[in-house]
Amino acid sequence: MHFLKQLIETPILKDPSKNHMNIHRHFYRYSKGDFLGPAMKITQTKTKITLKGSHEYEDLILENVIRSIQDTDQRFEIKGNLISGEDISKIISEAGFNWDLKRSTGQVKNYKATISDQATKSQLLETIDLLRENSYLLLNFNINPYCKISTKKNIPQPSKKKIEEDDVDKRIQFCTGYLSTNEKNLQTIMESSIQDFISEVPEKWKNITVFNNYKITDIEIPKNIQNSRLLRIMAIRKGKLLRSVDVDGEIYEKQYNIVV
Repeated sequence: MHFLKQLIETPILKDPSKNHMNIHRHFYRYSKGDFLGPAMKITQTKTKITLKGSHEYEDLILENVIRSIQDTDQRFEIKGNLISGEDISKIISEAGFNWDLKRSTGQVKNYKATISDQATKSQLLETIDLLRENSYLLLNFNINPYCKISTKKNIPQPSKKKIEEDDVDKRIQFCTGYLSTNEKNLQTIMESSIQDFISEVPEKWKNITVFNNYKITDIEIPKNIQNSRLLRIMAIRKGKLLRSVDVDGEIYEKQYNIVV
């Protein structure tokens, strides 16, 4: 489940750095202030659904495209990169992959694997869930024009732009997925990305753009930790999640008090 869907369902997290790292890790780079969060655009025609997302929506797009695959036993070619904050070689191996995970040589400790492999639907869905606490899976594959995904190779630097300066059309070029237009695929996409706005969306629409922005008002610093990097990671952020959707020019907004 995507971290924003979980956060909407449970916006006040108890001990997030210990119990909810799959959500908490998306916030520990933030100080106090207003920040751009991930954005995504959903476009439908009679035959094709297009999902375009910024970084931190690539797992949701990937999951939706994979779920649309009909043949659960089909093996298909995948390429891309895996970037992780931890050595997860054992997790990768248990998922059935032999990706060569290498530690970076820079000051920031992370691990990276270049992927060129084959996978099945169930294998990838399981792997996405296993990696959500510590990693980013940046995949590309092309089964057919109605089932394919393209993701950039590297994670972008956090945006320093103010919310009012947002160039969303540029940000959502990070990941693009395509699915066939049918009721099942549409329902899966809506429930995974805008479950809190479904009642506002009309029966017929062409474009939906989803915005998520954060207002961090307080940071709770843990005691008895001297390491500055660990302090930043363990600190609890309090504030608001500001969500809005643009449905063919009609704007709907919601906000949530969050503890992350």
